Amino acid sequence: MNDSVILLVEDNPDDEALTLHAFQEQNLANQVTVVRDGVQALDYLFGRGVHAGRDLARPPAVVLLDLKLPRVDGLEVLRQIRANERTRFQPVVVLTSSTEERDLVESYRLGCNSYVRKPVDFDEFVGAARQLGLYWLLLNRCP
Repeated sequence: MNDSVILLVEDNPDDEALTLHAFQEQNLANQVTVVRDGVQALDYLFGRGVHAGRDLARPPAVVLLDLKLPRVDGLEVLRQIRANERTRFQPVVVLTSSTEERDLVESYRLGCNSYVRKPVDFDEFVGAARQLGLYWLLLNRCP
């Protein structure tokens, strides 16, 4: 679709593979950068650690953020994204298997742009990925 990066924050290799396959099925040509825990996500977004020197003027088009992550959970990642002036308006879609109402409420309280429960069925998942891609990569405009 364009040269913008999608940041996928996902610790489950099966969910990662499913997400990448769903994007391929929908011909989303964006580069997908995968990080596997909250610390890696924050390092990528803030240009620290192995991502030091990354061009921070080119933020991801969207962050697809799982909530149940090792080291730093997704809610804390979202909290830190919104607390930083440079990343405050970064589009963040919580993409999770959590069915907990408190996760939904807290994600919106912390400022997520959207909350999507991962469908179990592959065809539904591909459809959800297509809709995410179409909206966040083509239609949405960031400040």
